[in-house]
Parts: sequence; C-alpha cells; structure tokens
Amino acid sequence: DHKDIQGNLYYVRYPLAGTKEFITVATTRPETILGDTAVAVNPKDKRFKGVVGKKAILPAVNREIPVIIDEAVDPEFGTGAVKITPAHDPVDFEVAQRHDLPLVNILNPDVTMNENAGKYAGLDRYKCREAIVADLKKDGLLVKIEPYGHSVGHCMRCQTVIEPTASRQWFIKTEPLAKPAIDAVTSGRINIIPERFTKVYLNWLENIRDWCISRQLWWGHRIPVWYCGKCGELTVSVDDVKKCAHCGSAKIEQDPDVLDTWFSSALWTHSTLGWPDDTEDLRYFYPTTVMETGYDILFFWVARMIMMGLEDVGDVPFSTVYLHGLLRDEKGEKMSKVRGNVLDPLDTMDKYGTDALRFALSTDVSPGNDINLTAARLEAGRNFANKLWNAARFVVRGIETEDIALNIKREGLGVEERWILSRLSRTNASVVKLMESFQFGEALRQLYDFIWGEFCDWYIEFAKIRLGDKDASPVPVLVYVLEASLRLLHPFMPFVTEELWQNLKKRLPADWQKTESIMIAAYPEADEKAVDAEAERVMAAVIEIIHAIRNARAEHKVESNKWIEARVFAGELNPVIIPHAPAIQSLARAKPVSFGEGRGEAQPSENVLALVLESSEVIIPMESMVDLKAERKRLEGEIAQSQAQIASLAGRLKDKAFLAKAPEAVVAKERDKLAERKGKLERLKEQIARF
Repeated sequence: DHKDIQGNLYYVRYPLAGTKEFITVATTRPETILGDTAVAVNPKDKRFKGVVGKKAILPAVNREIPVIIDEAVDPEFGTGAVKITPAHDPVDFEVAQRHDLPLVNILNPDVTMNENAGKYAGLDRYKCREAIVADLKKDGLLVKIEPYGHSVGHCMRCQTVIEPTASRQWFIKTEPLAKPAIDAVTSGRINIIPERFTKVYLNWLENIRDWCISRQLWWGHRIPVWYCGKCGELTVSVDDVKKCAHCGSAKIEQDPDVLDTWFSSALWTHSTLGWPDDTEDLRYFYPTTVMETGYDILFFWVARMIMMGLEDVGDVPFSTVYLHGLLRDEKGEKMSKVRGNVLDPLDTMDKYGTDALRFALSTDVSPGNDINLTAARLEAGRNFANKLWNAARFVVRGIETEDIALNIKREGLGVEERWILSRLSRTNASVVKLMESFQFGEALRQLYDFIWGEFCDWYIEFAKIRLGDKDASPVPVLVYVLEASLRLLHPFMPFVTEELWQNLKKRLPADWQKTESIMIAAYPEADEKAVDAEAERVMAAVIEIIHAIRNARAEHKVESNKWIEARVFAGELNPVIIPHAPAIQSLARAKPVSFGEGRGEAQPSENVLALVLESSEVIIPMESMVDLKAERKRLEGEIAQSQAQIASLAGRLKDKAFLAKAPEAVVAKERDKLAERKGKLERLKEQIARF
C-alpha cells in the first residue's frame, strides 16, 4: 500500500570535481546518497547546461559520479537536479539502464547498511539517515531541510516502510505475448464488461514490461531450474532433474525461488483441464464463455490468462470478461484487517442469514462499480426473506390440492388476477434481459419491487378478501405467481427459495413432483400473452386511491381501527373501479366509499380534505377522521414546536463562532435539519387551514 506521509526534503551540495562549484540536489532519503551513481538533470533545463558531462563528488564516500541528462527528471522537483540511486529506486534503475550506470546496493535484507556504506555499515537505515545528515551539516554540504509530503510504499500486513532494492530475478519477456492478447480484444473475440475497462486493459498491454516471475517465499511452485555445481550450466525441465543436462554431474541444486502466484493462476483456464495433454475436458470446456472477477486484477490475472491461453492452447480462454467492483465498508473505505473494518462473513451470515448477505451484495451491484456493505442492506435482505417466507406460508395454507393446475386458464379471470399475471410477465421479461446484459443489481431490484411491492403488498391483500369465493378463487394464481417468483429469485437467494419451493411442491399434484430441486428447474420464460395493459391501468387507479386514503389517515394520525368516509370521482374509470369498492373499503378502512360522476368536483372546502390524484379525485370529510377541535389543538402545538426549532437552528447557523469551528459535515447537517423543519411547518399550516 502507498500512504501519504509527512517527511522532509533534504537539499545537499555535491562538489563538482576540479572546481569550487557545487550542484545541489534534493532527496527524501539522504542515506541512499551512499548508493548514488549519477546526478541527472532534464535536457531542456538550461540552468545546468554548464555542468552536464562533469563529475560530481559523492558526499560522505568521495566517489566521483557523472552529471547526465535524462527526460525522466522533473525540472520542478527540488532544484531540478536529482540523485540517481539505481539499486534502490525503480525510476533510477531505468535511468541507469539507459545510461549504462553501475548499481551499488547499500542495504542488507534486514534494512541495515551493508559493506558498501563504508563507515555507516551495520547501522539501521534511519540511524544511518541521522548520521549522514549530521555529517553533511558538519561538512557544510547540507543547504536546508524542508517539510515535504509524499507517497511511500508500506507492507500491507505489518505497515513497515518498503525499501526498493535491485536483485537477480527470473523474468518472462511479455511483449510477444501481449500483441496477440491486444488483438483478441480489439478484434472482438473477447468482450470486457464494463466497456470502459477495455481502455485500461489495452493501456496496460501496450505499455507492458517484462514480468518478474520469481519470488522469495517459503511456499509455492519451485522455479524449474537446476544449477550444476560442476560445470556451472543451467538445466531447465518440467520433470524433476537428477543430473546436469550438460555434463551429467549429479551435483545439482534447484533454484530456491518459487513462481509468482499469478503465473500459476494464469494457467488456470487450461491446466485444470489436463493441459498440456489433449484431454476430452480441454476440448469440451476450453474456451469457456464468461470469466467473472474483480476489476482490480484485470491485469494481474485476466490479461495474463489471455496471454497464456493464446500461447499454450492457441485460442482465447473465454469470450466475455465481467468485472465486478470492490467490497467496501459503510464509509466507502476498502476493507482490511489493518483498518479493522472487515466483516466476518460467517458471523454476518449467522446474524442476518446467508440469503440476506447475498441480497446485500447483489442489490447495488453493477459492472465495475464498488459496493458499500452496510447494516441497512443486510437488514433489508433479512426483512425481504422474512416477507417472502410469510407470503409463501399464507399461499400454502390456502391450497386445496385438487383445485390447483399447472397452467392458468385466463378466461374468466378477475382484473386483479389479470393484473398480477401481467406484471409477472413484464418483470420476468425485464429480469431475463437484465441478467443477459450482466445488470444483476437492477434485476434483483426489479424482482424485489415486484415480489414485495406488488405481489405481497397488493395482490395477496386483494386475494384475502376473496379467499372464500369458490367461483373466483385467487388460489391458483397465488400459487402460480409464487412458484414463478421463487424460480426467478433463486439465483440471488438460493436457500430460502429452495426451502419454500420444496414446501410448495409437497402440496401440489403429482406432475409437480417431477423436478427434484428448484436448482434444476427451468428458469421462467415471460408469457407475452399475459400482458394486459387495461388490467394494469385499472389496478393502478385502484391502488392509487387506496394509497392516498392510507396516507391521509397516517398524516392525520387516524387510529387503525377507525373507519372513515370517502367519495371517489374517477370519471370514465368509474365503471371499472366501482366493482373494486369492497377492496378499497377493506384495505383503506374507508366505509362507506361512494362514487361521484365526472372529475374536477373534489374542491377543497372547510372541514373537507380533497385529494387530487393522477387517475381520480377523492374527498374525505375531516370529521370522519378526527375530532376537529382536538386536531386543531394538536396542530397548533406542533406548529409552535416547529417554529421554536426553526428559530434555534437559524440562530445557530447565524453564529459565526459555530460556523468557524464546526466541521463542514456538521454545518451541512444543521442546514438540512432547518430545511426539513421548514417543510414540516408548511405542511402543518396546510393541514390547519382545512379546519
């Protein structure tokens, strides 16, 4: 991990050989002066035109090093002249390669100074820094020290500052491998989702460097190279080697390093199928269709699988790469053990349920975008599973086996049934389309809205009113919609859907028993014939009326067991809405519900609440909802309370001391509170004006 830290920038004079002049460089690591092999300036920087090609004397060790020019130097950094330490800086290493500079390694593996550090040998790197700075100051070579913020590499596990060091490693020349991998994507043989990562992929491969594949670790695949102690030659072999391939000596030793984990991972697409043998599995399963992984390893894994697949097998390993985002905490920060913000999945599943965790991870997922995992999402998943469980229990209780058929006959169905079947068909079609385009989060959201918001909240409630109606029983449609919904939802929440599907299947006729598990049941196909725009129009109007009356009751705090009066004006929709009066009465607790001719008759007046809706208008006598005197008194009290809160918040936001000291987030929160209180006050004034 790279972290921004506050350090120092040390300005150091390097004497120019044979003169009394100096060239001043700036560095954040003065201890690495001991490993310098050059001073570099930008070729366009005219300030140093007279010193390029001269020799500088390296402080502390008095070694001569050249002053060179290189495009990598930033003229704006420090003095414009930089020290080149090839053994301990990746950029400097590349400069050294271009200018044929030697490498001087000054660090031991334990980051103490080695024999190349002269009198500083054996010192810890930071103790060496202190000693070098003291000596530079004593010799008059330290110009100044400035505070300087910069990014420094740290170990992800122990957070120790990492010191780059040049070492001998094994590499793969990747440019010949990268060209076919680039062509595989630009030609369309491989499609990357989301598309914006195609540019990232191509940028990496077009600027690829040789791949270091050796690692100094205790565990891994050993490098398949043996060194001969007799002739000094190398033997490379897939099989274990007993003797040198060059001189036949048995005095051989295998390289102690192991392969980079991404090397063996890059072979995964074909090594798992028996490659290099021409196996039946390899012929059948290679290439596969979709490769799904995180965008953070697009280069480390995906690009390398493509390169290796093309090189080893001669074909792309997959046709589609689907990239998901990273999982973050509630604040959007990356989860890590160091930060202490990691959620243990086992504990989370134990608390909320496995399906709830899957729901939380899926509802907001979209290709390539990160996900913030919050307790609210987990609770929403648990609540959804509970809602589904209760709905299924209600449906199963109402089943009479002999009356249930696999196929619903639409002739003679009521408007409610035609409506829910139409909504099921539309949802089914949309979900399939979304899943085929990898929009899994939106697919789950639409299923959630349909199952909870339409099937559970509305159709089941409509069905309860008519459960005893043998001529128009809603049970077959309840079963049909529940069963299809469980199959639609199964990929997202497999455990609860399997359990409920098995319970449902036990109570159905024999032809339902043929499929052992919902996992192997066919995914639902949308029935286009079930789409019924008229039924949707009628039920949208009915639901809107019920919803509006319920909101009015809640706004005026009407007790749940109290019945109120309502008069509906639906114009041309009256004939199709009037048959639903019993449902409106039952679900809105409005009795009587009467219907007036035309629209535009719902005029607000004293003691009357007029609700103007999209498809109708509703008038509710206030006296049917509340005690008018008591309600007015309650509203006056709430108005006074709101006015006091507004005055307090406004005063705080005018306080210069508060505005100066409080964090921006706190000030913003107070402003939001003020806006919310003002909105509430306006609503209260509108309510009291009706009396």
